[in-house]
Amino acid sequence: MTLEEYKNKIKKNPDWSPGWEAIENSFKKIYNEQKPRHYATNLVSRANLGGDQYLDGYSIYDSEYGYKHIVTYGMSELYSNEESFGGEWSGWGYEMTFKILTTNTDDCMWALNVLANLAFFTNTKESYLENLQFIAGDGKALNRDSNSLITAMIITNDTEIQGVDTPHGKMDFLQLVGITQKELEWIMQYEDEIENKKKIQELIYIMQDDNPFLVTDMQRQKSYV
Repeated sequence: MTLEEYKNKIKKNPDWSPGWEAIENSFKKIYNEQKPRHYATNLVSRANLGGDQYLDGYSIYDSEYGYKHIVTYGMSELYSNEESFGGEWSGWGYEMTFKILTTNTDDCMWALNVLANLAFFTNTKESYLENLQFIAGDGKALNRDSNSLITAMIITNDTEIQGVDTPHGKMDFLQLVGITQKELEWIMQYEDEIENKKKIQELIYIMQDDNPFLVTDMQRQKSYV
């Protein structure tokens, strides 16, 4: 698409949101015409209006494998913006995803809070997420209303949704995966970042032996290390 074509598309449809469209089209490749549950953040609470919310919303899809697949809207450039056209990366260059083992959407609400906090941290500290990174947390369950052993997270490329090129630049889908404190300590046994990444990749391979999509099970008692 050329800049002129981009401008013409905006003229024909001032509400065109190429980034939003790119996210939806990426998930259609897996979920076809399934209509996800969408949760929009309160408009007046959004950062561009002086609030502390850096995401515009979340969509939750029902996987045929028994889990909920969450994706964020707002880490990438969602709306038409001539100044962003042709960039290398769209916004921060990614949207976050999370897969929660449950058939009840209400069981996912804690995960939306986690994603909102990560978006706030990235935008206020300018510290972005990347593949094969860990998030240590504070040693307590990710879901504060549970006694889960899942206290930390690792980040990998989404196991199902591929990154795409948008008019605003590249956009990846980074999946958060819940891990136990024991697994976190195993990753952190070396202070070297390269060694940490190797450990994360090794843990991912081990987990995928019986959890190929890297779904977070908050009831998990098993340790993979």
